[in-house]
Amino acid sequence: MNLTEGYDNSKKKLPNKSLLLAMFAACVGGTFQYGYNVSVINAPTMYVQNFINLTWMQRYQTNISQDGLTLLWSTIVSMFTLGGLIGASIGGTLSVKLGRKGTLLANNTFSLMAALLMGLSSTAGSFELLIIGRLLSGINAGIALCVQPLYLGEIAPTALRGAMGMGTSVFITGGILTGQVMGLKEILGKEEYWPILLSTTCIPAALQLLILPWFPESPRYLLIDKGDEEACKKALRQLHGLVDCDGALEDIEKERSNLVGVHAKKPWELFSDRSLRWQLLTIILLNAAQQLNGINAIYFYADYVFRQSGIPMDKIPYATVGTGACECITALTCGLLIESLGRKVLIMGGYVLMSICCVFFTLTLTFQGYSPVFPYLSMVCVFAFILSFGLGPGGVTNILTTELFMQTARPAAFTIAGSVNWLSFFFISLVFPFIVIGLQQYCFLVFLAVCSLVATYIFFCIPETKNKTFVEIQNEFQSSKNKLSRSDGAGTILLSTSI
Repeated sequence: MNLTEGYDNSKKKLPNKSLLLAMFAACVGGTFQYGYNVSVINAPTMYVQNFINLTWMQRYQTNISQDGLTLLWSTIVSMFTLGGLIGASIGGTLSVKLGRKGTLLANNTFSLMAALLMGLSSTAGSFELLIIGRLLSGINAGIALCVQPLYLGEIAPTALRGAMGMGTSVFITGGILTGQVMGLKEILGKEEYWPILLSTTCIPAALQLLILPWFPESPRYLLIDKGDEEACKKALRQLHGLVDCDGALEDIEKERSNLVGVHAKKPWELFSDRSLRWQLLTIILLNAAQQLNGINAIYFYADYVFRQSGIPMDKIPYATVGTGACECITALTCGLLIESLGRKVLIMGGYVLMSICCVFFTLTLTFQGYSPVFPYLSMVCVFAFILSFGLGPGGVTNILTTELFMQTARPAAFTIAGSVNWLSFFFISLVFPFIVIGLQQYCFLVFLAVCSLVATYIFFCIPETKNKTFVEIQNEFQSSKNKLSRSDGAGTILLSTSI
């Protein structure tokens, strides 16, 4: 009898309340803050620039040059990306040293310090505090994007791992939407409120510090990394309930039996491990594509498309909120579909739909002046592209990073994935304006190539991971590698989960 099969079948139901609350506690102070800090900086752009100019005048009795103002503003914005790269590079190590839960709690220090510095910047007359605050916010986001999916993937039952993992995407999009709403003039979008707006990042941090301590550390971390079987059982009883905890414990023990004598890997050790070559290539490709697939270009063009469609300038922020709501709803939909359709269908389908949208968006922008209907078709393409991104690439990428690696390699894998993601984010931020200037509306042909190539790679190279244990997924990659390298199909396979 396959004991894992019996365990999985018992899990095809809704998670219990404790598991859902643990997910909320991890996400609200984690990737929610990433999304919030990405979008909240947009609304007070003009007000912060006025503050920089005024501060410069008070210090040096002269107006700052336009180039100097642009440089300082771009520095404030881009510090978030630099901080994210720093956070991603240390997140995996911290998750091994402090534990997944311990790292998430300690990470709030960066958020609280950032909120304090940005909130005091106007009173202190120091734009330097904004630069440091955005750097700290970025470090917080980088660690959260590395450790939170790790925690969610390790506390979730096998049959609910995809749905639980979608919490990362749902809360990112929820954070983006919340940041957009908070920046409206009816709330905190007025000039006198911008320091308060930027300091509200402390609210989700405070919520996590209040709620997460009531929930346990990752059971997998407790048993495999710390060898604490009693703490693991207690955590499983709280998260999975008395009925299901025995099956979950058996699954974790099987994974531990395959890792006897194996210590947590460093990121550079993954590159020299031939058995993980395809998994590593996959997460590098998917995380790079998540930033290079054109989603940033769509948001860049959204403002232009809304203006061309006749939306008044003062109403465009509300249309922008609509794009955030669109992505948030799609992430929720993906969370509902992922356990029935699977990871491969959603992420590959998302990239295929994005490829189609790139073609139509290029056409609608090219023929913008020929008919009044084309601006509205462009608007449809904007929302369709965002929907396609949220349907798969936006949420499934982090889930696959969790599922393609075993316990000892997973933190290092997230460090590499996070670093690639943030470097790609920085690269597209730097290069994208030049792509737009050079190619104009034809820039989406570049993103068409990226999306179609990634969809092809997913179709041929990535197995479906739905309802499979980490050991089974590893076995599938191992057997695929052996089929390619040996005609007789022989090779070393991890300990079977069947008895």
